[in-house]
Amino acid sequence: MKTHLTSTVSAVVLSAIASGLVFAVPVAYAQNPELMAKVQAVKQAAAANKQALARYTWQEQQVISLKGEVKKTVSYQVSLGPDGQQQKIELGSTSAPPPSGGRLKQRIVAKKTGEFQQYGQDVAGLVKQYAPPDPQLLQRAYATGNISIQLGGAPGTITLVIRNYIKPGDSMTLVFDQASKSILSLQVATYLTAPTDTVTLAVQFSKLPVGVNYVSSVLVNGVSKQMTVAIKNFNYQLSQM
Repeated sequence: MKTHLTSTVSAVVLSAIASGLVFAVPVAYAQNPELMAKVQAVKQAAAANKQALARYTWQEQQVISLKGEVKKTVSYQVSLGPDGQQQKIELGSTSAPPPSGGRLKQRIVAKKTGEFQQYGQDVAGLVKQYAPPDPQLLQRAYATGNISIQLGGAPGTITLVIRNYIKPGDSMTLVFDQASKSILSLQVATYLTAPTDTVTLAVQFSKLPVGVNYVSSVLVNGVSKQMTVAIKNFNYQLSQM
């Protein structure tokens, strides 16, 4: 009788799974109210700062280096468009002097320089996907069980580890100050087109005198290309609307 009952229950469960009636509910989302509260605080802070930054313009400087040698420095005027995406106007740039040599060498250098510049643009575009964090993407990561709390942080801070945030297999460690309700830093391990094309980001945040939180600096390391991009944001001004 017991064997018959067990077989019947197993058959019902298998039938339900096959019919799509059984759904996996992420444990963190369903059973961890502490995590939910912390994620909610980070989301609210990120949304409020994004709204506040829409009223500002600022300057950005990018210093692009290859194998430790500075190749190009570019400055931009930046603002947020109606869609919340950054809009940039180049203010000026300086490049390393071209090497001497014959035409063949110059053509090779020109080709490599074009590839280098394209890679730099791709990496800079990757930064915008992670910093600052997007509240909707944070919610998606939480809902799919991809956020966990990392213990051992500084007093008064929360450290969240977020996986599969933008790309499968990526990882973002976010440090949040509970008293000021502001993000302090991000550490990101991601890639461009393939996981072997590793890119890491070290992001630091600062506050304007009025309390608005912003990305003050980013150090991007394109490991496979031995390229770094150092980004600084400064001179925040209320836009003339």
